[in-house]
Amino acid sequence: MYDVLVKNGRIVTADSVSEGNIAIRDGKIAAVLNAGEEPEAAKVIDAKGNYVFPGAIDTHAHLNDPGYEWREDYEHGTAAAALGGYTTIIDMPLQNEPAMVNAEAFDFKLKKVDPNAYCDYCFWGGLIPDNFKDLKDLDEKGCVAFKSFIGPVSPDYSSLNYGQAYEAMEIIKEFDGRAGFHCEDFSMIKNLEKIEKAKDPNSWQCFLDSRPVAAEMVATVDIIEIAKATGCKAHICHVSSPDVAQKIKEAQQEGYDITAETCSHYLSLTDQDVLENGPLFKCAPPLRSQEEVDRLWSYVEDGTFSGIASDHSPCSYDEKYNEILGNKIENVFDVWGGCSGIQSGFQVSFNEGCVKRNVCPTVLANAMSVQPAKAFGIYGRKGDIKPGFDADLLIVDPDKEWEITSDSLLYVNKISAFVGMKGKGLPIMTMIRGNVVAEDGKIVAEKGVGTFIKKIK
Repeated sequence: MYDVLVKNGRIVTADSVSEGNIAIRDGKIAAVLNAGEEPEAAKVIDAKGNYVFPGAIDTHAHLNDPGYEWREDYEHGTAAAALGGYTTIIDMPLQNEPAMVNAEAFDFKLKKVDPNAYCDYCFWGGLIPDNFKDLKDLDEKGCVAFKSFIGPVSPDYSSLNYGQAYEAMEIIKEFDGRAGFHCEDFSMIKNLEKIEKAKDPNSWQCFLDSRPVAAEMVATVDIIEIAKATGCKAHICHVSSPDVAQKIKEAQQEGYDITAETCSHYLSLTDQDVLENGPLFKCAPPLRSQEEVDRLWSYVEDGTFSGIASDHSPCSYDEKYNEILGNKIENVFDVWGGCSGIQSGFQVSFNEGCVKRNVCPTVLANAMSVQPAKAFGIYGRKGDIKPGFDADLLIVDPDKEWEITSDSLLYVNKISAFVGMKGKGLPIMTMIRGNVVAEDGKIVAEKGVGTFIKKIK
């Protein structure tokens, strides 16, 4: 007898959509069965003809725990992720106190957050100029990749220059790790910020002009070249531009292990939202034009991206509108940059892709589950609907209409650029290792059901 049988679903993988049933035992997928095959199980879940996706993987989340729990913590952030369909998140090392740049910080964070997690989670390790000696230790602890900036970053973290990136990637290659980068050229942005602030420090157009696609392009191309030279695996974070995606695609076609992600906000929102609505829509890289949004989808469809991430970057209302840590916001350049979207990412991507653009659901299974798991070394356990994989499943009603409201958000701070958005296609059940964690818009499991996931060696 099986523990759970999920029946009458349209099972979505990267290759096909097919009617069938999924049998679960001991938290693992035990069998994928044809429609009509219904063995005995202690619990039967009727998917009622809805899609059954592999659980989505958020490759880029900032949960700010420990240290900045007033922005977001593991209890709220992972609950929101699970409700929205992300069954595994990969948490960033910065906006933590301490930042996760050594083994001690790793141990401290794991002990702090593990009792509060509603979904499974992995860790990015930190990559800053003075922790190169700690990288191997972090890899041995289980970090799936290492995050750095080629561009401006908050004061509690430090960017790398290109020479340091080269040195770090030679080290990371030795233990077969992956180096991830926020790619916006530091010197270009700093100079353009100076120019644009002098024009009008309160102009959102000036903010957009200070972070052009050229800055993203220069940094991405340079990191690709360093990856080629060192042989290190690289990951380009939150790609906003289809022209940048093309450069990544070309490197992949040449045989280099260079992965990338985009984000749900780059696939749905535009620079006009920034100009019309301001603070909630500020992020880096910034939102681009509608034409670029439309073209970016083609790189989701062709498999260039290993992730449609949230880049969940929570903050308080004051940090967007009033003051930052007691200092009054003087101009738009000082407004907190980042979008909160870990709860909304899947439904937004489904609506924008499958509903509006007639993208096959297999594309989302590939971009949000299979490819991320492979890129970050957890495929075989996560990312697919196959025997032996964790029973991480997402049941989606493709016809269910929704509107995102502040009250529906589970974040510590119930603000988001996605509030007010309407669409169709909603996660109605999230299962993690066979446990029903979210159902019909509510969390139904106890915190602590989530667990730490190491890179598979």
